[in-house]
Amino acid sequence: MQGLRLSRSFILRASVAIAAGALSATAFLPIDSGWISLFVLIPLFWAWRDQKILTASLIGFFYGVGFLLVLMFGLHYLGFLAYLSLAFLAALYYAAIGAVVAAFAQRGMRNPWLTAAIWIMSEGLRVRWPLGGLAWGELGGALHDFAVPRSLAGWGGVALISFLVVAINGFLYDFYLGLSSNKKRMRALSGLISILLLVAVGYVARFEPTPTGRIRFALIQGFDKADAELASSAIGPAETQAHFDLAKGLEKNFDLIVLPESALYDDPQVNPELKAQIISLAEKHNAVVLVNTRHYRANGKLYNTNFAYDPRGEVIGKYSKSHLVPFGEYVPWRSALSFIGPLRQIPYDFSPGTRRQTFLVDGHEVAGLICYESAYPGLVGDFVRDGTEAIVVSTSDRSYRRSNMAEAHFAQAQMRAAENARPVLQASISGVTGVIDSTGSVKARSELFENTVLTGSINTYTGDTPYVRWGDWLLLGAGLGLIGAALLVIRSGQRDKIQPPA
Repeated sequence: MQGLRLSRSFILRASVAIAAGALSATAFLPIDSGWISLFVLIPLFWAWRDQKILTASLIGFFYGVGFLLVLMFGLHYLGFLAYLSLAFLAALYYAAIGAVVAAFAQRGMRNPWLTAAIWIMSEGLRVRWPLGGLAWGELGGALHDFAVPRSLAGWGGVALISFLVVAINGFLYDFYLGLSSNKKRMRALSGLISILLLVAVGYVARFEPTPTGRIRFALIQGFDKADAELASSAIGPAETQAHFDLAKGLEKNFDLIVLPESALYDDPQVNPELKAQIISLAEKHNAVVLVNTRHYRANGKLYNTNFAYDPRGEVIGKYSKSHLVPFGEYVPWRSALSFIGPLRQIPYDFSPGTRRQTFLVDGHEVAGLICYESAYPGLVGDFVRDGTEAIVVSTSDRSYRRSNMAEAHFAQAQMRAAENARPVLQASISGVTGVIDSTGSVKARSELFENTVLTGSINTYTGDTPYVRWGDWLLLGAGLGLIGAALLVIRSGQRDKIQPPA
């Protein structure tokens, strides 16, 4: 009977964890109820409480499965095997959180700050390892549309927002547990007040960059075929021409015109006709034209490359994507995994670029990132430290069709803008194309699979936010804090062994 009761208890806790994970995903797009992140972890903390390490680990795994299957549902268009495998593997990070939280709790060390430190260390590892990491679903990113918490990204990145969100959940749960004890209730209330004060100070004292000028832009989005076959088909001359046809409607001069990732059916460096169209567009509007293409270098390797052409037809900037998407732009261990049929749908491997290179637009340094590079704060921060005054993200996202993934990608660009205090222009072949100011606020955007052109101007800036200057200081501090806590636990255990029982 005892085993049966334990089994029923575990099933209940696991079910609660799965539900809490699925509910956590609603904080992100397309539902985008970011405010729910402030208390959605409370059921998970209840499920973890007083559990052994293995049980807490399994509960964390079930939370991760519920969260990731809902969050990344749009990936099923790329294949259910890849979608399920990625979700279940990434859920292991949440299993690790549960195990570490339980390990500390068993030695009497239970604190919302500690849980928050464990959580962001797991998130920080997940977005970096393995194979470059999985940069979806950082808890702080759910608040991308809230100006006050978003301003904290300039201090400590999304990790700082995640840290405070987890701590808020923990203190709210402790407040509930302490309803029968004034001392415990006041301790939890003090924690919540300290977070409120920290957020207020961070917002009031937020970094203000120095304006350096303005850039007039035009972003071309010209792929409106959203049905199943065409959304995944190769770009041909007709799709490329649709972008140039949209550009024919442009009037007056611009400083920058962007044709997004995959908009060209061929490499203009080897296709004179295509290059002539680009140069004609640049001459007509006295603009720098940024295009993206598959480019073979002299070394025989294939690269995903941006070219910036000036009105004279000269290439004034070339950047090859350095952070490639595994199983999307290349197949790791291709020969060993050749037995997996779906991987044959990726016929060639891109090589990663090795140099960061910006280009000048009306005298201002601009970084041209490619696709999901905008999801990785360290890479974007390196460009800003190199002197970037504005950021352009050239992306496709059409393989996700009308799922939430393209919207989620655009939300990540908001957080990069806030972290670096730089405006972001995102040009997508099928959406979302949009304009984000240096605070992370969206100023204009397109709908999915809508042929359109966004025009306007943005301010350019210099100056480094604390996050750009200090990098991931919070992750370093959390790591050192966890090591210190572990040493205290070990020392306490050794002391208990030495002292005889009373």
